[in-house]
Amino acid sequence: MNWSLAQIAAITGGTLIGPNATVSSVGTDSRDVAEGSLFVALKGEAHDGHRFVESALAAGAAGVLVERGQTVEPRVEVEDTLAALLALGSERRNELSIPVIAITGSSGKTSTKDFAVAALPNAHGSPRSFNNEIGVPLTVLGTPSDAAHLVMEVGSRGRGHIASLMGAVRPDVAIITNLGVVHMETFGTPAGLAAAKWEIVDALEESGVAVLPVDEPRLLPPTRVFAGRTITFGGTGADVAVEGLQLDSRGCPTFRLSTPIGSGDVQLGVIGAHHALNAAAAVAAGVAVNAPLDVMMAGLTEAQLSPWRMERHDGRFTVINDAYNANPDSMAAALRLVADLPGRSVAILGKMAELGHLESSEHQRLGRLASALGFAELIIVGEDPGLALGAGAIATSVDSHDEAAEAARSMVRDGDVVLVKASRSVGLETLASNLAEDAKR
Repeated sequence: MNWSLAQIAAITGGTLIGPNATVSSVGTDSRDVAEGSLFVALKGEAHDGHRFVESALAAGAAGVLVERGQTVEPRVEVEDTLAALLALGSERRNELSIPVIAITGSSGKTSTKDFAVAALPNAHGSPRSFNNEIGVPLTVLGTPSDAAHLVMEVGSRGRGHIASLMGAVRPDVAIITNLGVVHMETFGTPAGLAAAKWEIVDALEESGVAVLPVDEPRLLPPTRVFAGRTITFGGTGADVAVEGLQLDSRGCPTFRLSTPIGSGDVQLGVIGAHHALNAAAAVAAGVAVNAPLDVMMAGLTEAQLSPWRMERHDGRFTVINDAYNANPDSMAAALRLVADLPGRSVAILGKMAELGHLESSEHQRLGRLASALGFAELIIVGEDPGLALGAGAIATSVDSHDEAAEAARSMVRDGDVVLVKASRSVGLETLASNLAEDAKR
């Protein structure tokens, strides 16, 4: 991008105060200000970016986007900086002529995005999991001029949320990875969840392509109908079908993908059988934009996932760091993977958030699954709505991360495989990293 502050004022309906300047990027983090950037001062529940406008300019920002009451220059004043950021994203989207692939779903969004970025030639993807009203426009604004594809993930906290972001996305291809039972606190019912995710398909023009899981009736006719082209992914009967799925000794999947443009064998370098479906969804998007199959297959082989997603750390014992987030489907998949790996199975788990009325039953179900799979120990950190009740004798509940670390030191043996997983709010990633370091000693 290459906009003047005057153009930014016009795009956002704001007022430029001070000298005009050219902006080459947009950011919201005062700790990471790029030379020549526009610093957008956002207000949140726990922070206010307006406190850092002076330091942003001192660090090299060409200007700041602020709400009323600031005195620094140059500044563009607007009524609402978050709305202005989305307007900037929408304008940048108008400049792009490359295929835009947008991904939503209850789980697997970031991993599918990572696979699509690896599989598609010269693709630009969302940094980490930039999938909300801040991350989505920042992803669009950060698209390099030489990018051939833009791959974005889009989250949803309730009905209308995805739709509110589509002005900055306007996808050519829309992927829904799965539905599951997450966010029942906000979606209320499975039908409400499906309708909210379908907003990403509603944003497609008739020339667009919907990429949908073949085994999810809530997303397929007659329940949902899309007038444009649909490509399904998954197992038997899918347009992009996973065949002959196996895991190697490290837990990495090998499989064959059958697609409308040919077939090929895939060996992923990441662990977890469920990633075969994420890779299939990415290839389905590639089929939609006419990417060469051999290029996609080669890219999948080299794909790396974002941090804290099924990271394997080997040492005296093995740590599987899947601490970024958790829902019933992803928790079950992680438990099954660890149970299938050589060694005694141990898990350090925390609460799965936003399950609403399903909270107790789903936690108990996962606790019972861990017991049935033969886990030797289950350490539950913080509030527990039912994991311990389901797991019974193998479960130990602790209040803090420090207590969890102490419990792990007394329970974990050489040769064990330790899963660390919880919803993002529990914050187990540091515990997982420390445990991985202990394994190396």
